[in-house]
Amino acid sequence: MTTQGTRRLRIKHTTRVSYAQPAASSHNEVRMTPLTLPGQTTLDARVTISPAATTWAYWDYWGTQVTGFDLMDPHADLTITASSLVETHPPGPLPEAPAWRALAEEVASSRLLEFAGPTPRTTVPAPLVEKAREAAAGLDPHETALAVSTLVADRVAYLPGTTSVNTSAAEAWEQCAGVCQDITHLTIALLRGVGLPARYVSGYLHPEREAELHRPVAGQSHAWIEYWAGDWCGYDPTNRTRADESHVVVGRGRDYDDVTPHKGIYRGVPGGPPEVTVEFTRVA
Repeated sequence: MTTQGTRRLRIKHTTRVSYAQPAASSHNEVRMTPLTLPGQTTLDARVTISPAATTWAYWDYWGTQVTGFDLMDPHADLTITASSLVETHPPGPLPEAPAWRALAEEVASSRLLEFAGPTPRTTVPAPLVEKAREAAAGLDPHETALAVSTLVADRVAYLPGTTSVNTSAAEAWEQCAGVCQDITHLTIALLRGVGLPARYVSGYLHPEREAELHRPVAGQSHAWIEYWAGDWCGYDPTNRTRADESHVVVGRGRDYDDVTPHKGIYRGVPGGPPEVTVEFTRVA
């Protein structure tokens, strides 16, 4: 039985990799298992591999569950299927915003410092940081997060196919278009630039607010931010909304590189990009 506002979501994330010629071997890491957190509970999760492979699991430095596996025999393709059942809850009230001085002291003396500085993916020019500071002048941390997120969303249109996984935050700003990964990187870069720790969240977003029960719908992997203002607070700058019961968290890190859903190496000739599908079914 679920309480009002709670959702129970079945998620099927499938990644298919086809090689131009059979790969002699491959070594893989998968980050596709949703976390259990105060706002969500993972009731069931499994990762299956074809061709069949022995898997092992561990928690990485950032607190994400990783599934590893090796394929040591030649294989023409690879299919990874991550299935999960997750119960999600509406977000609670935002914590009281700390004073900027207290926040800076907390950052300097804790692991928050890891989320306060730029990475190669979240480096932007100084004039752009100054623009964010102007937008946030006189605001508290919660208001700052909203103002900076709005600044980015007003500038960068969500337009699939205009960027790649290697696009930087600065490039997304210049071309005024990108996907959720770009918008998230850019928002993180500017939040860190104005003194607010921020981290990258990788997960899933159910595409329908009023989803019909037991009807599968095509969804997507998604990215959004969490910023620190007395506690970690989730916000989705792509959709201009707080992270809520439609969002499912898989991992958090400094940027995409810390939470890449599938990474690995293989021995063979170059192949095409993977084919990725995500299917949601609301079951309660």
